[in-house]
Amino acid sequence: MKWPAIGYVRADSLDDLWRIQAEHGAAAQVLAGGQTLLATLAFRLSDPKLLVDITRIAALRGVELQGGVLRIGALTRHAELARDGLVAAHAPLLAEAAPLIAHPAIRNRGTIGGSLAYADPAAELPACVVALGATIVTASAAGGRRIPAAAFFTGLLETALEPGEIIAAVEVPVATQATRSAIREVARRSGDYAMAGLAASLEMDGARVGAARLVFFGVGAGPVLAARAGAALQGRVLDGAAVAAAQASLAQDLDPPADMHGPPEMKRHLARVLVQRVLAGFQPETEAAA
Repeated sequence: MKWPAIGYVRADSLDDLWRIQAEHGAAAQVLAGGQTLLATLAFRLSDPKLLVDITRIAALRGVELQGGVLRIGALTRHAELARDGLVAAHAPLLAEAAPLIAHPAIRNRGTIGGSLAYADPAAELPACVVALGATIVTASAAGGRRIPAAAFFTGLLETALEPGEIIAAVEVPVATQATRSAIREVARRSGDYAMAGLAASLEMDGARVGAARLVFFGVGAGPVLAARAGAALQGRVLDGAAVAAAQASLAQDLDPPADMHGPPEMKRHLARVLVQRVLAGFQPETEAAA
């Protein structure tokens, strides 16, 4: 299908954006990377009267350390996440996730802010920011807010963003020497949306798990924090018994819907497989091979 007739304007600053929003109201749609928006326009799932290009707004760019937090501007592209040295050093889960997102052309244009705002339940980055305990920083003409990532995703393609509000940045607690993180997914082909995926972040207390956040994607209406599975790992050495306990707890954590990939039980099976694959990567070689 072809796009509907639509206007275009570029905002060069946040004040410029607020002025355009005040003038056009709900008819104005923010355009950042556009990798989701352009598809929804083509299928007439979106019908804005004006696209507001925010890609030149400097306040939404940049990756920097601020104390114990890594601040990632909303316009940071997926490809930049994959190669940025600060991200690799202080939020390696995001660097590991970036190459899993779609295809190179998408990664070169898509942004972290756009991915989080769209909140696709099969997307990698929403699950990652929940697993990392990140904070979503918003901006609007009325001021900004700081929303814990775990409270940001409210339903299928729904977030806590209010009308006129945009994502300005993501703040991620920096990884420590005790942090272990990984992401794994199952997809039919490279670049396809995941049938199921798992982003995990563990804080180790010596040889034992101090805290664990296991967040699934592709198995619900948004990122799904498997709280009981994480609790089953706490205080335990990452051996086969600990893995089995986490897998067993998934029965209470997950209630996946059927979708184009298969029935709920297939999703549950994939979730158990993903737990084993992710946790095996954190085990000593001798234990993992046993």
